[in-house]
Amino acid sequence: MKIGFIGAGNMAGAIIGGLVKQGFDPQDIFASNRNKERLNSLKTSFGIQLCENNQDLIAQADVIVLSVKPQGMKVLCDEISQSVQQHNNLVISVAAGLEIKTIEQWLGGNIPMIRCMPNTPSLVQTGASGLHANAQVTQNQKDFSKKLFDAIGISVWVPSEHDIHAVTAIAGSAPAYFFLFMQAMQEAGVKQGLSAETARALTVQTALGAARMLDQTDETAEALRKKVTSPGGTTEQAILNFQKNQLSDIVEQAMQACSDKSVELSKVLAK
Repeated sequence: MKIGFIGAGNMAGAIIGGLVKQGFDPQDIFASNRNKERLNSLKTSFGIQLCENNQDLIAQADVIVLSVKPQGMKVLCDEISQSVQQHNNLVISVAAGLEIKTIEQWLGGNIPMIRCMPNTPSLVQTGASGLHANAQVTQNQKDFSKKLFDAIGISVWVPSEHDIHAVTAIAGSAPAYFFLFMQAMQEAGVKQGLSAETARALTVQTALGAARMLDQTDETAEALRKKVTSPGGTTEQAILNFQKNQLSDIVEQAMQACSDKSVELSKVLAK
């Protein structure tokens, strides 16, 4: 399949880079964007094809990725709806908060469409994306779409579009949680006498190592935590302090607030 990106920002660039790295022919990748400098940069970096306008892109690509900001989606859909209806492309949206039924309606209805919630580590090919398809999407299109987002990390299908709100809480917004925790660790390390550079290096490597251990073993996060936590030891004191301050409750409440905001935004953006 040939794939076209309308909007060529960071996320589109991440997906394009991942696809080319995985062996996808750059001559089968098209992009359009108002920022011509950005387009030329993508062509220089990856050898993709550029389109003068969105209609030209839609005519050439089998799959269209809408990677514009949610606030600009309706204007874009009004512009391209006739072309999409004519060519019957598979449409994939990576716009946060916008439901499939809303975009599909803006595009004239009855089109195969997938909603994707990626996250920013996609920029370094370690992303986590949630996918949901409407009834018009074929199995072949679903298989291609998963391959597309697996090129920048991992992707999972969720059975209900409502589950995308939970995906937002556990993946889409979640890198910021880890950055906040690592920021706090670095600052605490500096207060205990380490240099800022040393605190950063140790924090980053420890986070990488912990994630890799969980990824590459069959053990649960709880089991790995217990292996590090010797009774009466240093780690136990930190864990007891986290538990005393109800870390699990704080995380659950924060993720629920994130999911609730995602639901709210989907209603606001549909108007």
